[in-house]
Amino acid sequence: MRTGARTIVWSAALTALLGAVVVVSAAIGPVSLDYANVAKATVNTLAVPASAGLSVSSVSLPLLPVSVPVPGFDVGYVHPFSLAVPETDQRIVGKLRLPRIALAGAVGFALASAGTVMQGFFRNPMADPSIIGVSSGAAVGAVAALALPGVVPIGPRWAAFAGALATAFLVYAIATEDGRTPVATLLLAGVAVQTLLGAVVSYLLVLSGDQLREAMYWLMGNLHASTWSDVEFALPVAVLGFAALSAFAQDLNVLLLGEEDATHLGVEVERTKRLLLALSSLITAAAVAVAGVIGFVGLVVPHMMRLLVGPDHRILLPTSALAGASFLVTADTLARSGPAEVPVGIVTAAIGAPFFLFLLRRREVSAL
Repeated sequence: MRTGARTIVWSAALTALLGAVVVVSAAIGPVSLDYANVAKATVNTLAVPASAGLSVSSVSLPLLPVSVPVPGFDVGYVHPFSLAVPETDQRIVGKLRLPRIALAGAVGFALASAGTVMQGFFRNPMADPSIIGVSSGAAVGAVAALALPGVVPIGPRWAAFAGALATAFLVYAIATEDGRTPVATLLLAGVAVQTLLGAVVSYLLVLSGDQLREAMYWLMGNLHASTWSDVEFALPVAVLGFAALSAFAQDLNVLLLGEEDATHLGVEVERTKRLLLALSSLITAAAVAVAGVIGFVGLVVPHMMRLLVGPDHRILLPTSALAGASFLVTADTLARSGPAEVPVGIVTAAIGAPFFLFLLRRREVSAL
């Protein structure tokens, strides 16, 4: 079967799986719902952008009695479907469960996409989206916003997003010399910066006081109290970033041969590396900003799909993204279905670590 046909078949199957996982997840909770009503309520929740406009909000500067106007973007939506569903079911699904499920799908989609690219970029099966310190930078920003709200007044989400991107830029700047960014140097710089930022997070936790519990929940990965605003923040970045990364799928295949061979085959290696790093860091930053640090999604899911579809990134990238969405929705459903809700990062680690060890024992994890 041709690559394009295989991509379509696998993507269609995984999209159907994701739809089924969403419906099952939305039916599970303190109040169990009928699957048919859940499916119809989910369709009713689908929205189409109808209007857009700029808005301005004010942010106070730390230690100064002044505020700065910050532009924003408001989008208006219309709901094209109105299937007959009991009002209570529609409210539970549309207002309470679907925002969390949609955010889990968006975050899983983003992390699996970035993990696939990072493993191909570094030609290292141990690479994941946080390998250059993006998650550590986000952690510093979020915990600083919680522990020192008078100094960091922009809120954990935006502080985490800014910290993640700033860290990615810092690591890239450290590793780049004379216009070249050796992969080994980039990897070592990422490890060093992660270690330093880990110490900064530990110090901020000491200062966090009453916010310690909230900060710890963020660090463990948490989708509790997710809103449609969180989805509007993460989903567009994940989808647009994925679309841009997909344009480099063939270049990623060539980079697996080595940078020298890739150059001979016509790939602008340094430019491609910069763009791949920037895009992967962007979608990882958006995911971590709204969900906290969630491990193993970007590490295990690409491995799992590579065993099924092979190493061709034209197939591997979309299938990993869709599988990552289903994986995190499933993990979050388990996280909120027990006697006491636990952070989803605990569940992904509990599932991902044994699975990864299983792959190691079967010798399925090897150089790319």
